[in-house]
Amino acid sequence: MTMTMPAETTNPAAPGPTGPAPPRILEVRTRILKQNDVTARGLRDRFRSAGVFVTSLVSSPGAGKTTFLREVLRRVGAAERVAALVGDLATENDARRLAESGAPVRQIVTGTVCHLEADMVERALGDWDLAALDHLFVENVGNLVCPASFDLGEDLRLVLLSTTEGEDKPLKYPTIFNTADVAVVTKTDIADAVGFDRAAALAAIDSVRPGMRVFEVSAKTGTGMDGFLAFLADRVAARRAGADGVGPATAGLEGAAGTAAETAAAGASRAG
Repeated sequence: MTMTMPAETTNPAAPGPTGPAPPRILEVRTRILKQNDVTARGLRDRFRSAGVFVTSLVSSPGAGKTTFLREVLRRVGAAERVAALVGDLATENDARRLAESGAPVRQIVTGTVCHLEADMVERALGDWDLAALDHLFVENVGNLVCPASFDLGEDLRLVLLSTTEGEDKPLKYPTIFNTADVAVVTKTDIADAVGFDRAAALAAIDSVRPGMRVFEVSAKTGTGMDGFLAFLADRVAARRAGADGVGPATAGLEGAAGTAAETAAAGASRAG
């Protein structure tokens, strides 16, 4: 007996290895980004009215964000009123580590969401008196994809790259380097031991974001920390003086953020 099989059909709009995401996913994602930008603008106005400078940090998991930030909090906190918010999928481990600096810290547990969003920051601030702070630091979830598209109302965004990662990471994740203001190479104390190719890493950063400011530091030994902190103090002073051109690379990039999201993660859900 001869069986006639139905003709196979394909949906060119279906998500897949090469197919584009369904328009509905793009529509929802664009709406989420637009709402995030509205909330972020409100946060930015609130921060500036209170006179608090906000710095966010993003990196891959294990790049040393928490160790670096703990040292920054300890040093900056010696002269200024500092606090931190830290995001993670689960546990409050990072918040406990940051609290060792003596600064007030609040953990944001995101569950299945692989990045912080402006409304999460807004809720986490709760009853904090922002006017009682000089500098707020926000440590994002360890991820180099999703955080690139979400403005958090920060004045300065840092992207961290550790010497234990591949030197080509900027080439693999260009969007986050283009939406960050400064790159920080961490764990320089073990660069030789892990065979880190410094020249290749710097070249990769420059090829993605020509002229990007790069700091090379070790939070463990303190190497490079003074230079970074001097830069940070200058940026804070410029913001307080109302200097033009001082602001986050993410601010006002609603369209660009939407485009980046659609290109880099069009088929992704809100959780990542």
